[in-house]
Amino acid sequence: MRNSIVVVTGANGGLGRHFVGQALERGATKVYAAARTPRDWGDERVVPLELDVTNPEDVAAAATTAPDVNIVINNAGALDRSSVIGDQATSRELFETNYWGALAVADAFAPALQVRHGTLLNVLSVLSWLGIGDTYSATKAALWSATNTQRLLFAPYGAHVAALHLAYADTPMTEGIDDVPKNDPADVVRAAYDGIEAGEFEILADDITRQVKAGLAGPIAGLYPQLGGAR
Repeated sequence: MRNSIVVVTGANGGLGRHFVGQALERGATKVYAAARTPRDWGDERVVPLELDVTNPEDVAAAATTAPDVNIVINNAGALDRSSVIGDQATSRELFETNYWGALAVADAFAPALQVRHGTLLNVLSVLSWLGIGDTYSATKAALWSATNTQRLLFAPYGAHVAALHLAYADTPMTEGIDDVPKNDPADVVRAAYDGIEAGEFEILADDITRQVKAGLAGPIAGLYPQLGGAR
């Protein structure tokens, strides 16, 4: 991370703010803080960048503005209650942000990362592997699959693609979800940057995520006790 130049999407969010701050703490010389509504960070090392990941013009402009980047934190995302069953309109909207938007960012910054042997970090979720989040789970599962493909395509250039998986974090996105344990977002981001520096491909930020990942090798009912009586 020392002397790196970082782009953080979704920089104004709960995780995003920590991604910006901890990058500077670890010695980044510049951080492009990308958000739909950029704000003043009060630090000359932070460059506010207007970016709606669902807007192709914004994405292209961001890549043009930050050609010197060598680490991209693909963090922008949304959470809603849309479902894969029924009206697909809101489901499609969530895919536009969490999947297509994330792919657009990765594609736009790929040339810079490949030339500089840089790192792309896609912020995923434990729900990449669990369908209990409905459409949100589906978007993260799709991005997990795409991340695996990106990793293969970036590797010949000496560029690194990592995935961050986590359970719920205590951020504005999860307000109103009160019946589950939540990670401290500072701990999540610390684990993410530790993983990047260690060259890890999949970064599992908490015990719940590690348990679910291990459970993928077992019977599906082990992950979904709701299926115990289903036939």
